[in-house]
Amino acid sequence: MFQWLSNWILDGLKHSPEILLFLSLSLGYLIGGIRIGKFQLGGVAGSLLVAVALSVFGVTVDAGVKAVLFALFIYAVGFESGPQFFRSLGVKTLREIFLALFIAVAGFVTVVVLAKLFNLDKGLAAGLAAGGLTQSAIMGTASDALTQLGLSPEELSRLQSNVTIGYAVTYIFGSLGAIIVCVNILPKIMGREINDDAIKAEAEQLHGSLLLGSGQNFALSDVTGRLFRITNKVNQTVESLEKVINGISIERIKRGNRIIEAAPETLLKAKDIILVVGHRDAMIAAADLLGEEVNSAQGMDVVMNTQDVEMRNTRYVGQNLTQVLSSDEVMKLKHGIYLIAVHRDGQPLPLNNDMVFKLGDVITIYGTDGDLRRVVDRIGAPITKSEKTDWIFHGLGLVVGLIIGLIVIRVSDIPITLGAGGGALLSGLLFGWYRSLHQTVGNIPTGAVQLLKDFGLAGFVAVVGLSSGLQAINTIKDQGLSLFLIGVVVTLLPMLLGIYFGKYVLGYKNSAVFSGALAGSRSANPAFGEVLNKAGNSTPTNSFAITYALANVFLTLLGPLVVAFV
Repeated sequence: MFQWLSNWILDGLKHSPEILLFLSLSLGYLIGGIRIGKFQLGGVAGSLLVAVALSVFGVTVDAGVKAVLFALFIYAVGFESGPQFFRSLGVKTLREIFLALFIAVAGFVTVVVLAKLFNLDKGLAAGLAAGGLTQSAIMGTASDALTQLGLSPEELSRLQSNVTIGYAVTYIFGSLGAIIVCVNILPKIMGREINDDAIKAEAEQLHGSLLLGSGQNFALSDVTGRLFRITNKVNQTVESLEKVINGISIERIKRGNRIIEAAPETLLKAKDIILVVGHRDAMIAAADLLGEEVNSAQGMDVVMNTQDVEMRNTRYVGQNLTQVLSSDEVMKLKHGIYLIAVHRDGQPLPLNNDMVFKLGDVITIYGTDGDLRRVVDRIGAPITKSEKTDWIFHGLGLVVGLIIGLIVIRVSDIPITLGAGGGALLSGLLFGWYRSLHQTVGNIPTGAVQLLKDFGLAGFVAVVGLSSGLQAINTIKDQGLSLFLIGVVVTLLPMLLGIYFGKYVLGYKNSAVFSGALAGSRSANPAFGEVLNKAGNSTPTNSFAITYALANVFLTLLGPLVVAFV
């Protein structure tokens, strides 16, 4: 019975790669969460190792699954960082260009030197470059280059097969080693933690403002509500009192046991209890002028809401905050409405008198539902908060990215392409930037973005492990550890040299930004995922996006170069 059950389970696993995929994720994150001192493998690297172990079942995972998972991950990363990426382009990106070029040159030299030292043929050397540098496109460009050498069909087939063998043996550590270097070694050499520097960089981008997380609020809110019993300002209208105490609004009045309307012309009488809402500094003045403060009064609770509105009214565009607030139209509209924040390209703007409004600014206002409805249409279009994802927008974004990835440009018979990953990243950046300008389309909840990133990347590396792990293990058994160990050097040496080059020559100071750039310059997507986890925010994404795009070109070119020089 036990033997039958065991055989049934093993047979089922061989024909159900989806079970092994999710088992790799579950056990991988469990192992990745174990901390030894300050070292922690992380969920992505853990998923890769578990998947390699589970590859002994000999399952076959469709290559399309890997492509879909990675496209979801890299598109989500690009979408989240699009506004900040385009805002950061300029002279400052030169160091990312030099870093990506340095890593490519260092990787090329390392592969060629080791290939000559250990008498590797052109096929194994090209596979070593593809796997050790985790750039699968090298396999294609190297195989194409081999066909141009005039070799016999048998020799050509042998060398092209060796490309695959070299890749399979070295790719696993190519991914794992990049994670270790970016997440564990780089911070030690820099003497700075990724998370600390990510928080510092985010604070600089926010101009000193605090970015609140989900469920967080300031202890001292700028707008507050209080109850007063009128003893001083008797027989004054609501409108006249609001003019005397600038920055408040009277939202409700209780006279005896009756709730009466707080209309502009309503006269306030002695012992009236009024609900006053306003800025904290104005409320202090109100306390001195109105009378005694009341702790509570039945029927005086009023529900207040916040509403994000996209600025579309051209009348206010180009005017500063003082000009807008003092205009006749706004003076009539602003009763009970309070400006909480203004965001541009996803970043908060300081609310000072010199701040100038632009089309597409997201304006956050606070007030009762009735007051909000009265004002929103005068500003622009309301931004509806929803837990649903706009798949019309994002489905199109993924399609555009994958089509871009199909484009191939040939330079001297060398195919140059961004590939599905590079295309999805570029599309995500563009669609994220467009969303920042048009907030009424392209909604996707923050949790959904995080799910796409986590599941997409961890699932991608798990599929790689399940698909290539057994072949790599068998090759190591047949040929010994020499090729694997050579691959370890190809993975680690260029990155370690790159760290010192980036620190002392290019002048990187922020380890979060630097780790993102280093991961991108090596096309090390799993490493980038772990860097994001360590950072806790999207700070590393800008530098990664730039070096990743460049690495797809620079590293792809190594295929024919390795074939030519080995």
